[in-house]
Amino acid sequence: MAAITAASVKELREMTGAGMMDCKKALNETDGDMEKAVEFLKKSGAAKMEKKASRIAAEGLCRIACDGKAAVVAEVNSETDFVAKNELFQEFVQKVADTALSSGLKGGKNGEDIEALLGTDGLKDVLIEKTSTIGEKLSVRRFERVESGCTATYIHGGGKIGVIVAASGADGDAEKNALKDIAMQVAAMSPQYVSRNDIPSDEMDKIREITIDSALNDPPTLPKPILQKLIDEAVTGKKWSDEDIAIYEEKKSNMNFLFNFLSDEAKNAVAALALGHKDEYMSDKIFSGLVEGRVSKHVKDISLMDQVYVKAEDGKQSVGKYLESVNKELKIDRFVRFEVGEGMEKKEEDYAAEVQKQIDAAKNA
Repeated sequence: MAAITAASVKELREMTGAGMMDCKKALNETDGDMEKAVEFLKKSGAAKMEKKASRIAAEGLCRIACDGKAAVVAEVNSETDFVAKNELFQEFVQKVADTALSSGLKGGKNGEDIEALLGTDGLKDVLIEKTSTIGEKLSVRRFERVESGCTATYIHGGGKIGVIVAASGADGDAEKNALKDIAMQVAAMSPQYVSRNDIPSDEMDKIREITIDSALNDPPTLPKPILQKLIDEAVTGKKWSDEDIAIYEEKKSNMNFLFNFLSDEAKNAVAALALGHKDEYMSDKIFSGLVEGRVSKHVKDISLMDQVYVKAEDGKQSVGKYLESVNKELKIDRFVRFEVGEGMEKKEEDYAAEVQKQIDAAKNA
């Protein structure tokens, strides 16, 4: 058996990034054979990664890679925000983005092509190595590729949000600067679609249905003629208690604050009556106008072109109007926005309990 020296441990550590004790163990297990020790660490790292598989990794970073023809945004997760600030982790996330760009894979927001990506240029081995070195579950969650003659990219919050905006029609300096601003808009305002024309009809139907039900469930916001009829029905139909009726008689001269004084039962009774008249109200012009106004407001929130441009000097100019002022030929084709951990369950940290657990373990050691 070859002698295990401090120099050989140091060399293995520099080659792999693994901890000193792990390197020493690997060399002992492989009789000092450096090549076999590297393989041992890889296998050991895979085992450690398997043990960590059930842990929640919802922190992490987004990184972007681009080459002038295409751009890729990638998200890699870690268990803690502390690790996300680790330089080794940051380098790995950038490697994921660079590998995704060179691979030509399209990816997607739902994790498409991840297995294919991990099989590219030994990326899975690097993931295993980084998991072993860093000591947390790391997960390549998703990446997405955008190909366009004119793109703008933006990383917000040190990597918490990554955005790519693709456009066509013009690619001068003024247009590129404008697209950079739009990428910042996407990061800040989180639109779901480029324009209202991109919203699927079934999604619009769902938005309208939710808007109708939420309006009926919130009687004080209904048009006053409709609200008055509902209250009259609640009173004459004995849907309210004597106490609530007395409050109404006292406050009815100023209906704006009536619902601040009514019981929850009275409020729920009016909402139930409103929902019962749903079909009737659908043909009411006043109610329909209220619904369409709220739908329009919601659409403006989720449609990039309809959003108020965050740098608008008048506080009113839409993104669409802003782009027209830059160049009427400039058109946003698509955008991609990744936010670290969005839609994922996050682990609730109890640091006091964790510290106590470590203290107890030390006592029992």
